[in-house]
Amino acid sequence: MSEIIFRNGKKRFYDNVKFPRGFAKSGEFTLVEEDILITYGDTMLGLELGEITPENAEEKHFIKVLSHPGKAKTKLERVWLKYIQLARGRKRFFTLNSTKKFANAVSMDTVNDDDYEPDDTLLVSGS
Repeated sequence: MSEIIFRNGKKRFYDNVKFPRGFAKSGEFTLVEEDILITYGDTMLGLELGEITPENAEEKHFIKVLSHPGKAKTKLERVWLKYIQLARGRKRFFTLNSTKKFANAVSMDTVNDDDYEPDDTLLVSGS
């Protein structure tokens, strides 16, 4: 991996709300991606929120990538975009129910109890 010319965060970056067990244990990030997020995530978040100003060309490019994701060229930029998508994007939801209606199916609600006629004779066997 090429050398990253980017400031380390002042503190280690964790997202205990969306990834309470860690980035890698979520199954969404590799160990390398987790290391990038933990090491540089605080700086990337600060740049994104405008809390810190970019100090070099890589940090300036990172800010441009936030508004134009197709221009991401470094692993660091791609990992942060992936984090944004997973942490702030919509979660995929798959239903287990079928939406197809069956025309010939009779539901218990459609059975008319008025058509029921009680049987007056009881069959008793063995008497």
